[in-house]
Amino acid sequence: MDLTQLEMFTAVAETGSISAAARQVHRVPSNLTTRIRQLEEELGKDLFIRENQRLRLSPDGHNFLIYSRQILGLVDEARRVISGDETRGTLALGALESTAAVRIPSILAAFNQRYDGIQLDLSTGASGTMLDGILEGTLSAAFVDGPVLHPVLEGVPVFDEEMMIIAPISHQPITRARDVSGASLYAFRANCSYRRHFEGWFLADQAMPGKIHEMESYHGMLACVIAGAGLAMMPRSMLESMPGSHQISAWPLAEPWRWLTTWLVWRRGARTPQLDAFIDLLPAYRGGWPGQK
Repeated sequence: MDLTQLEMFTAVAETGSISAAARQVHRVPSNLTTRIRQLEEELGKDLFIRENQRLRLSPDGHNFLIYSRQILGLVDEARRVISGDETRGTLALGALESTAAVRIPSILAAFNQRYDGIQLDLSTGASGTMLDGILEGTLSAAFVDGPVLHPVLEGVPVFDEEMMIIAPISHQPITRARDVSGASLYAFRANCSYRRHFEGWFLADQAMPGKIHEMESYHGMLACVIAGAGLAMMPRSMLESMPGSHQISAWPLAEPWRWLTTWLVWRRGARTPQLDAFIDLLPAYRGGWPGQK
């Protein structure tokens, strides 16, 4: 069974005539007769009742016509989406947890309202996980810590994040990594760019963190810090959005570790109409261009 057979069958079903259907699909009548017979043999059912040089759909033919029309309709929609003739389809988007929580909800809402024909699928995770998704083709684009230096990826800077060290409420001021050398840390897994940034802050000051406890969420990190179990690092925007942030003390990292820029990245040469529509919304909803700290 192939699309040509479905097109021929549907044309005959709708016109009731081999000759009329042949004109519609630009084939000779004998070709339609042969291909429809082949389709019936493959299905093991008669799709037409043949009498007096006319064709009428059999009960099985009526049922099959429903599915044939659905299949041809989906194929036609897919062709329009891929060619860019219609803004429909799916946009698989990835984001850091903090970005998804506090930076892009208004963008997602505006996108869904403007492009109700596009199915937006959002997943969150560490930068490394998001980049793997783009390279493997499971994600169209992702918000990650950048810039991303990869030969097959490109993107645009979107948000500047001020990185904060958070500590128990009574902790002494933290001005450098040596102030907390040996302290227990709470962070995401090793493929998280924020964790690498945190570890790099220690290394640059010739200090060493203590045990690093891997967590799955910022809320878990905050809870551990409130309990006095150690330190964590997170964007100020994320910290200020969470209940309980008043129960800890926080200090921005010193330059040049203080600011990180979130980028939207995608595979070079693979921008789709759906992704273009999303990118077009960014300037109006991102709350300022990078550099406007």
